[in-house]
Amino acid sequence: MTINRPPTNLAFDLAEAVRHLSERDECLQRLIAETTPFQIDVADAQSPYEVLLESIAYQSISGKAAATIFGRIKALSATGGVPTPEEILKFRKPTLRKAGLSGAKVEAMRDLARKTLDGVVPSHDEAVKMSDEELVERLVSVRGIGAWTVEMFLIFRLGRPDVLPIHDLGVKKGWSVAYGKKHMPKPQELLKFGERWRPFRTVASWYMWRAFERAGYKVTNKIRPRPVRSKKQRAPRKTKRK
Repeated sequence: MTINRPPTNLAFDLAEAVRHLSERDECLQRLIAETTPFQIDVADAQSPYEVLLESIAYQSISGKAAATIFGRIKALSATGGVPTPEEILKFRKPTLRKAGLSGAKVEAMRDLARKTLDGVVPSHDEAVKMSDEELVERLVSVRGIGAWTVEMFLIFRLGRPDVLPIHDLGVKKGWSVAYGKKHMPKPQELLKFGERWRPFRTVASWYMWRAFERAGYKVTNKIRPRPVRSKKQRAPRKTKRK
């Protein structure tokens, strides 16, 4: 996919990020030179509430099915758009279930609505002023929302420069492709390796996704988690006494 538009509304200097990463990491320098230029468009300033409400609808099902269900949810709103927190709490559970949501997703959306009204989930303007750590702490308190979902929000909605999704399959497999590894890194291994990319781990992660895409399914499907050695395998061999 070729994108000619420059990134918009980024919270950092992309040229500085590319220069920094290229100086720190020769492998990443080659990847940057050979692949699509970095592109994240954060012009669509959705609130954390709107992003998380949609993400709940999309969890664990195909994109097509989720789009249909979320369309039904929006149709329930008086405006035909994303329902307000007040509306989510007003909708009866059978109504939301009929739209296609599981019971767990209904409860997650209601918890999100309550925490938004209580001020735990910030507005977009408030989120812009908060640190990554504070946003993660607040947003993962919502039922059904994990760190990965918040990290995607930080990257693709706020354009934060230093986010490394260590549990993301595409990032892990892309790293294995880029650095010629047979197995995926463990999260802590990737976290340690990514220290060289600070303070622009978002950009490095984006290029790990590109490496994953370039390699194709046949290559990336062969990349597996690192085998776990059994206790017997880890135990040192006893030397025979002479």
